[in-house]
Amino acid sequence: MSGVNGIGAGGIGAGGSVQQIISLRQQIIDRSSLLQELHQANGAESAAPAPAAGGGFADTLKSALDGVNATQANASALSEGYEKGEVTDIAKVMLARQEAGVAFEATLQVRNKLLSAYQEIMRMGV
Repeated sequence: MSGVNGIGAGGIGAGGSVQQIISLRQQIIDRSSLLQELHQANGAESAAPAPAAGGGFADTLKSALDGVNATQANASALSEGYEKGEVTDIAKVMLARQEAGVAFEATLQVRNKLLSAYQEIMRMGV
C-alpha cells in the first residue's frame, strides 16, 4: 500500500495535475481488465484439455499449484527488478503482486474446502 501512496504523493509533489492522476488510474484499470480477460480466456483453454487428457485429480492439482508457484515467482522477479531499478513500471509490478496474492488466496480456499471435505468423509459411518 505504501507504494501506491508514494506514487500519488510523488506525482502531486512533482507538479502533477489531477488529470495526470486520473489518467494513471484509468491505465491501471484498463490493464487490470485486460489481465482479467486473459485469465478467463486461459482458464477456459486450460480447463477444456484437462478432462480429455484423463490425468486425474492429482495431476490437475499439481498443475494448478505449479501455476500458482510460477505466478509468485514472476511477481517476486518483478519486485526484485523494481528494487534494483531494472523495472520502472510500478503498475506492472503491483499487478503481478496482486495476481500472485489472489492466486495464493484461491489456493488457500481450495485447500480449506478439500480439508473440510476430507473431514466430512472421515466422519461418515460405514
